[in-house]
Amino acid sequence: MLRRVTFSICVREEYVDEDGNDQHRFGVAVTTRLAAVGTLCPFASENGAVATQSLVNVELGRKGVEYLDDGLSVDDALRALLNADDGAEQRQLHGVDADGTFAFSGEECNGWYGHVERENYTVAGNLLVGESVVDATAAAYENADRDAPLAERLVDALAAGQAEGGDRREELHVQSAALLVETTEDREMEPYYDDLRVDASQTPIEDLRATYELAREGFEMAVERYGEEADGDDDGAD
Repeated sequence: MLRRVTFSICVREEYVDEDGNDQHRFGVAVTTRLAAVGTLCPFASENGAVATQSLVNVELGRKGVEYLDDGLSVDDALRALLNADDGAEQRQLHGVDADGTFAFSGEECNGWYGHVERENYTVAGNLLVGESVVDATAAAYENADRDAPLAERLVDALAAGQAEGGDRREELHVQSAALLVETTEDREMEPYYDDLRVDASQTPIEDLRATYELAREGFEMAVERYGEEADGDDDGAD
């Protein structure tokens, strides 16, 4: 089923892990005035992140990430998919990989629509109150403290866009939001807060933030508890 999805952000970040190794992380976050956007729009792997929206073709996201995993650049992967899509002018498609970015807004998207493409991230939206929504989303991400977890900063970016008015369809009260973060780092425990969805709510971003905070708290408690147990096992083995 095809549905119109509103605004999203895809990002790429380089960082150094605790062992001193260079790593990449990729994130995507989205919100709209429809339910269950997390099943439709955001896609990511250790090789990149993709968002498919406007009149959604979910296969553009699924195959886009598959192509990135196969070694194609994000530009080649997403252009190839759009070239094969008869409904391309009704789509928005954007994403990032380890080396580049890509953003496309078809001429038949509903206004206001548009995107911004920067060195390490892309933002796109349609059915918005205006250009200020994508600009505020981009500015919030750019100005955020990089020491904060990416999932937290993605929520903040969505909140900034929503504060500018977000989706203009005020008659639709059921909304949703989602975020997804992947990394090249091989972690012993994957953070619970890197794959979150609020499927139906009147306050999706506030609920996504609350879900993130609880998930992060739970993850930190689990690391502390199971880390201590592992240390105890090691002591016993000695």
